[in-house]
Amino acid sequence: MTRKLSWFTALLLSTTTLVHAALPSQTPDALRPDAQTAQPAASQPLDNSAPLRDSQLPFAQVAPPPGSMTLRGTQNTNQIEFGVRSDEVVTRAQLTLNYRPSPALLPTLSQLKVYLNDELVGLVTITADQLGKENQTELTLDPRFISDFNRVRLELVGHYANVCENPANTTIWLDIGKQSSLDLTLQKLPLKNDLSHFPEPFFDARDNRPLQLPVVFSQPPSLQQQRAAGMLASWFGSKVQWRGQTFPVLYNQLPDGQHAVVFATNDHRPDFLKTLPPVEKPTIEMVSQPDNPYEKMLLVLGRDDNDLLTAVQGIAQGELLLRGDTVTVDSVKQLAARQPYDAPNWVRTDRRTRFGELTQYQNQLQADGVQLNPLSITMNLPPDLFLVRARGIDMDLSYRYTSPNQADGSRLAVHLNNQFLQDYPLTAKNTVGQQLMRIPLLQSVQDSSRELTIPALRLGAVNQLRFDFDYANTFIGGTADGRCETVTPVNHHAVIDENSSIDFSGYRHYIEMPSLNAFANAGFPYSRYADLAQTLVLVQPKPDSGEVSTLLNTLGTIGAQTGYPALRVQVSDDWNQAKTRDADLLMIGRLPEALRDDSRLNLLIEGTRSWLNTPTRAVAASLPTEGSRDGVVASQTGISSRGPIGAMVGFQSPFHDQRSVIALMADSPRGWDLLNAAMLDSGKRAAIFGAVSIVRESGVSSVRVGDTYYVGHLPWWERVWSLLATHPVWLALFAVAVVILFALMTWRLMRIVTRRRLAGQDDDE
Repeated sequence: MTRKLSWFTALLLSTTTLVHAALPSQTPDALRPDAQTAQPAASQPLDNSAPLRDSQLPFAQVAPPPGSMTLRGTQNTNQIEFGVRSDEVVTRAQLTLNYRPSPALLPTLSQLKVYLNDELVGLVTITADQLGKENQTELTLDPRFISDFNRVRLELVGHYANVCENPANTTIWLDIGKQSSLDLTLQKLPLKNDLSHFPEPFFDARDNRPLQLPVVFSQPPSLQQQRAAGMLASWFGSKVQWRGQTFPVLYNQLPDGQHAVVFATNDHRPDFLKTLPPVEKPTIEMVSQPDNPYEKMLLVLGRDDNDLLTAVQGIAQGELLLRGDTVTVDSVKQLAARQPYDAPNWVRTDRRTRFGELTQYQNQLQADGVQLNPLSITMNLPPDLFLVRARGIDMDLSYRYTSPNQADGSRLAVHLNNQFLQDYPLTAKNTVGQQLMRIPLLQSVQDSSRELTIPALRLGAVNQLRFDFDYANTFIGGTADGRCETVTPVNHHAVIDENSSIDFSGYRHYIEMPSLNAFANAGFPYSRYADLAQTLVLVQPKPDSGEVSTLLNTLGTIGAQTGYPALRVQVSDDWNQAKTRDADLLMIGRLPEALRDDSRLNLLIEGTRSWLNTPTRAVAASLPTEGSRDGVVASQTGISSRGPIGAMVGFQSPFHDQRSVIALMADSPRGWDLLNAAMLDSGKRAAIFGAVSIVRESGVSSVRVGDTYYVGHLPWWERVWSLLATHPVWLALFAVAVVILFALMTWRLMRIVTRRRLAGQDDDE
């Protein structure tokens, strides 16, 4: 009886535990069971009062390549990918497809299959009235199949004949229009105050949208507070990478419906933190916003401004140690200084670089299928790498691929920045069976190694190296005697070995300045040291929110380009300090009085009045200008307007010949918005070059104007060769002079030989 009672008691307790576990939590900070992979829709009831957000993912932006998607016989699948933030859950998903099938397809036998995370969730049957016409269909996707990282895969089952089909026939196709989209409704989830998942929810790697993270101060921040916020912004930028980032700045108020970062000391706090107890050490705390339990605040607290710097350094260098809702930073020590050009996102210039160091995700250099998708890697180079006289960049390329059936012209083509470089034949191997026995892991995959030289002049700050494995597939249809012979297409496999390498070592650093293009695309010259150790930012004594936001956006962008936070950047509002510092200067806001009348400046903005120096002839961004008079100032125009305007101006430092100054200026809050948006937009960044870039509502206008100078070291003989290489007339004159000099020396030598010979004959007589 006792044993039966104990079993009954255990069963009752287990049932009670399960019932309590199934009930929703009553605390506002309840966290879903598995914030990394579990989908809350299937694990806990949703709060109907939680905020909702609609998100539309148009195929014009998310389809690879961007725009329309075409499915063919041998390339009959394609997909889009999307992520779901850890603090949101999808409650509705609807796929809208605009498609046009080939007129040659057989109705009913041809279908379009829709998979969500490899689960068949929809089927579209091609009917006779749809052939050759534009059609639209809507499919409702089950949110239960949606997880953190998701893919919607479209697969065409296309037939054009009942018997004896050629899968590679060009009449098998279906075009998915760029008007197609995936519409999602997402609901906010209450999160627990836990820093162990940091930087979530402030930045979530599942979210492909540009990061927008408001930063809150109690009042216009001090220099140390601006430096601390800039360091944190650059750290977030190093995490955001290609997505883009903006940091709106607010004074004494919280944003509406957004997570935020709040900087506060014991003496200067926003009103909504007045009841928070004072801190005794640099403190990092995660709390819910007062009026919104679904939005979080990252509190960076300290006794004074120095504590804020220590707290941010603790975040940037001790991220893995964060846990709980509150942590204190006892001390932070930087043991080793960064070296020039050692940014994590840049290709190494002190040794060969393996392809494995350049990959961004697993299996990036592998491809499978009947027709293989291109394999590519991105190479970020220092903008001042001097490659003008380089014969080429050595690349040791190793690759593996399945053998083609015969010598059918299959090839590997190598492209750099969408320009063809070279191709290699993919040859069949006679001893495939023996190869299987010797190398069982390769599974009839054969090896090949080649040396490839990359033309130096095709390289820029950001480069893409692409490898296309093109297999010539042979399919047999009907024969002369009426028989039908078909060959089932087989998947091919290709791998670029991660031990392949490229060598950028041994080249000098030398660049013509000013170059706003190098600043916009690589953060140069400030990014020469990844931690901005030789950068001084000059700000206004009492900056407005737009100026502080520009500072954070700029440092965040540089952090994204280098992959490292600006831990050693310096901030000052004293122009006299810049005179004594051997550093590159970044000015934000109004120009100092000492530079107002400097003739080297090409643009001045003060209030709503601007002056633009117009060059004799506009010079394209890609053309060299050394020694040219096209950039000489020919006129000066004064224009008054109420329209917003922003500007970037680059010029040589008046204190150090090897240092540069870049000034970011605007005439209004809207002008700062335009300037920040231009730095975030890749298309507008491409239009930034030269010495002056003006940002207006209509877009970006840039011009090369004024004097140029050079940063870096180049021996005099290489400078001469560089000058001759860019000026054909001087090269021709130099060649003529060398020929004449050689002829004179030869003539002189022959005269000497003749005199000696004649003198010898006279002695004999």
